[in-house]
Amino acid sequence: MPDILRRHRTAALLGVALIVGAALPFAVEATTVSAAPATIDGTVASGASFASIVDADKPAVVTITNTMKATPVSDDASQPNQQFHQFFGQGMPGQEPQQQPHGGGMALGSGFIISPDGVIVTNNHVIDNAAELKVTLDDGTELPAKLLGADPKSDLAVLKIDAPKPLPTVAWGDSNKLKLGDPILAIGNPFGVGTTVTAGIVSARGRDLHSGPYDDFIQIDAPINHGNSGGPLVDRDGKVVGINTAIYSPNGGSVGVGFAIPSDEAKAIVAKLEKNGSIEHGYLGVQIQPVTPEVADAIGLSKANGALVADITKDSPAAKAGLQAGDVVTAVGDETVKTPKDLSRLVADLVPGDKEMLTVWRDGKSVDLNVAIGDNDTQQAALEGQDEQGQKSSQPSIGVGLANLTPEIRQQLNLSSDVNGVVVASVNPDKPAAAAGIQMGDVIVSVNQKPVQDAHDIKAAVADASKAGRKSVLLQIERGGNKTFVAVPFVA
Repeated sequence: MPDILRRHRTAALLGVALIVGAALPFAVEATTVSAAPATIDGTVASGASFASIVDADKPAVVTITNTMKATPVSDDASQPNQQFHQFFGQGMPGQEPQQQPHGGGMALGSGFIISPDGVIVTNNHVIDNAAELKVTLDDGTELPAKLLGADPKSDLAVLKIDAPKPLPTVAWGDSNKLKLGDPILAIGNPFGVGTTVTAGIVSARGRDLHSGPYDDFIQIDAPINHGNSGGPLVDRDGKVVGINTAIYSPNGGSVGVGFAIPSDEAKAIVAKLEKNGSIEHGYLGVQIQPVTPEVADAIGLSKANGALVADITKDSPAAKAGLQAGDVVTAVGDETVKTPKDLSRLVADLVPGDKEMLTVWRDGKSVDLNVAIGDNDTQQAALEGQDEQGQKSSQPSIGVGLANLTPEIRQQLNLSSDVNGVVVASVNPDKPAAAAGIQMGDVIVSVNQKPVQDAHDIKAAVADASKAGRKSVLLQIERGGNKTFVAVPFVA
């Protein structure tokens, strides 16, 4: 597997990196422009000028400088249930290459002003781990910024600056009206060279980058690069229809495959962040997979719709509600569930403590189950081995991030159906696994000659070995169709 750019969030897909990052720390150069709002007449192919749109929107686009905290490298093995978060990335441009593994760094990103008093929208990964945030306006004015709220799951953040006068703004548009082929403009500060505008079209809708419950990206061919993260994607009316967030790239630069968060998803989350500072996401506690036509036929479903429950987390809301492996969730309340993504999003949108009705297909008939929605953040903290005071417990680990082997990952890695185990999603270069030769994309088949099915199995096996007084674990690795044993020491 090729080298992956080292960043806070990085991804590889069949040898192609999913880049989620801001830019290099070059000086920002921008000029002040202003004009009345206008519309794009014609299409990209017709050679229509975008000048009026740029004149109207560019003054509201800002550069965000994130001076990051100096923190030690985290042990990714303590976060076993991140699924694609480390292997395929969070799906968003992450922080910059200049961030150092053991110290602070500086990252650049983009944002846009949505109210004259200085409220700014950007990506969460642009401001993540910030010790200090500064905003550079289009006229070059630099101002300190305060974080009003951030939500890692949707990768959105809201900042506030105090300006001596009302600021130019851009308005939200309607991303639901976008059609394939519609012209769009991306505005931001790639590589820190200064505010830049690129043009393209909507290439696809509803792209799922496996980054979380809100994946519904707009795919565009307008060039976006490091630094464009958090900048606006605007339509023919000059309104914001998306937030530029990620690219697929074999070389770290744009190859015409970019992704933006739809405005119709973003503006509701932004409003909550501006008001409350954070968002509580609902939690169910199930592992789910798509319902294939073959599965539907086998269980008597008329259509291959719903989310097939593969496993239930112990003591989770799903377990307490009586959900069972093999159930197919077909509705949450009055909302129909057609895909696993539908279920993830519907549950994430619920507030912890909500009571909701789940409709499941079981034994050839529909069954209604009452469930009390849990708190996703609380559950994640428990999975990461935190104690009641929120402090990380000391857990022995080998220094890898892990992802359960889902059908999507199996397809991306071209693994045969007889390969079972857990995917190595990331490798900490300073920990034992890296020294032992473990690589991203390896599949851990067994630990100490016991087969493993999920990330919890590996964590438990390492913990058991530590309790038994051992200093290493024996991993069986599947790589490129070959299996081999590797002894890996672990650290507390």
